[in-house]
Amino acid sequence: MEKDFVFNMKNKLIKMKKEILKHLAAESEEFQNILEDIDPKDLADIAADDLDKKTLEILGSKDVNRLNLIDAALSRIENERYGICMQCGKKIPKERLEAIPYALLCVECKSREEKKIS
Repeated sequence: MEKDFVFNMKNKLIKMKKEILKHLAAESEEFQNILEDIDPKDLADIAADDLDKKTLEILGSKDVNRLNLIDAALSRIENERYGICMQCGKKIPKERLEAIPYALLCVECKSREEKKIS
């Protein structure tokens, strides 16, 4: 995958993670206290760090799932596996990644998965 595209997706994923953390900090006094207890860093550094279990306990399951997907996508970028379907190994189209930067599956595999569930 093109380095510029992957770089842009990495920035988009970090921005998404920062937005989730900001939203949570605004809604949760306990989460805000955790952020304040972290060594002085800017929010981008905090967003790049793994969240500890105490932090995850505060989050709702939807937010936890999104953060886990974002972290997994960032990990795949570091391992040069970003944009590759986790099921069939084919490239995930750029359009899909632009819409869902943390996508794990190509459109075909995702469709098959959804049909199995319903």
